[in-house]
Amino acid sequence: MSFIQDVLTSFVAIIPVTLAQSLILAFVVLGIMIPFRMLNFPDLTSEGAFPLGGCVCGVLLAAGASPLTAIAVAVAAGFVAGCCTAFIHLRFRIHTLLAGILMMTMLYSINLRIMGKSNLSVFGSPTVFDWVPFARPGFPASKIVVAGLLALLVFLALYMFFRTEKGTAVRAVGANPDMAEAQGINVWAATIGGVGLASAFSASSGALMVQSQGFADVNMGLGILINGLAALMIGEAVIGKQTVWRQLLAPFAGAIIYYQLVSFCLAAGMPPPDLKLATGLFVLAMLALPSLKRSRGSAPAREAIRE
Repeated sequence: MSFIQDVLTSFVAIIPVTLAQSLILAFVVLGIMIPFRMLNFPDLTSEGAFPLGGCVCGVLLAAGASPLTAIAVAVAAGFVAGCCTAFIHLRFRIHTLLAGILMMTMLYSINLRIMGKSNLSVFGSPTVFDWVPFARPGFPASKIVVAGLLALLVFLALYMFFRTEKGTAVRAVGANPDMAEAQGINVWAATIGGVGLASAFSASSGALMVQSQGFADVNMGLGILINGLAALMIGEAVIGKQTVWRQLLAPFAGAIIYYQLVSFCLAAGMPPPDLKLATGLFVLAMLALPSLKRSRGSAPAREAIRE
């Protein structure tokens, strides 16, 4: 009984920290969802765009730039990276996954060039989290407020966009690119713009994370893709994906739930090296579940046919 109490006490104590982190990393999950669900474009660029945004933000903060300027430039860099991935796929007919792997690999060297070294400390530099008047700078409350407001604004903006004619065109390209092209939709523009937007969100998450933790590292995106997929699977299982608002809300809800589960596992004593294995098995189970359900449902039908 005392063990359970200790676990719950440790878990409750770190909820504010993990909540702030999950709201920041929710933008990566959003950057994974948009190509994957909206465009039917499985993409790995997020794992390279996340550290790209962090490295760009870190260099600008170290140079004395304002936090907003650093985030804006990081978002622009992420957008360009996503556009390059989509262009490689469309122009050279390279598979989306391979195009993402190529871009992710090249971004590692680019990030090293940007920073000039593998990591960079920006402790003491101003951040957007310092602007919350009633919260102490650097504490979880300020990060929750800023990241939460940004998440709300992004959700509303995307919801309104995907209900417009251009947003509907992007979704149409993901549903059936040939039919969309026959209807006069520019498939190239929709694909490049959509993948670029997704990578921009991943880069913004990296920029916010650097301002939150106080340093940038070229390896900060290692494993972020599998974590984002796990969060997306959880969000879609809880929220659903039948409508636009559900698709947009799932990344944010999934990120919050997933990182709370991770913190609970750590509080329960799971060794940190085992988290990657547990996350991979969870994603595998979530992806295999629909297939298992279909096979179980078709088994009685096959038996009836044999009879």
